[in-house]
Amino acid sequence: MNKIVIFFVLIFADILSKYFVKNNLVLNQSIEINDFLYFVYIQNFGVSFGLFAGSIPYYLLIIIGLLIVILIIYLMYLSKNALEKSAYFIIIIGALSNILDRLINTFVVDFILLRYESFYWPAFNLADIYITIGIIMLIISFLNNKKLTNE
Repeated sequence: MNKIVIFFVLIFADILSKYFVKNNLVLNQSIEINDFLYFVYIQNFGVSFGLFAGSIPYYLLIIIGLLIVILIIYLMYLSKNALEKSAYFIIIIGALSNILDRLINTFVVDFILLRYESFYWPAFNLADIYITIGIIMLIISFLNNKKLTNE
């Protein structure tokens, strides 16, 4: 029950935030929150960081994304480690949320931009944060498992 609630709350938060940005900001508009954080409205037609934008049809990106989600579900099913299972779960939520956004819009809305002086990180969204958190959890899980096997 708790996982179902977490699943829907996180996807709802991501889709709602993207909806808010899409309907309240003009494309490429930037709002400075502070020297480090900006809200922008970016339409990402590619994959991570906009790679392959315009060279792969959106429906193919959806199919590839779904195949990757199926693989991650399989890895989650095989896992015996609770942290690893949770990590896969969080990654799946982020991936499905971005896939849903691409299904609705044919692109993914990115809106969080981090910047320091002339250096910046490409815009991202809440689903990307979920995926990143899941990957960090996986790394921690793998390092813990390696540490336990070495002892």
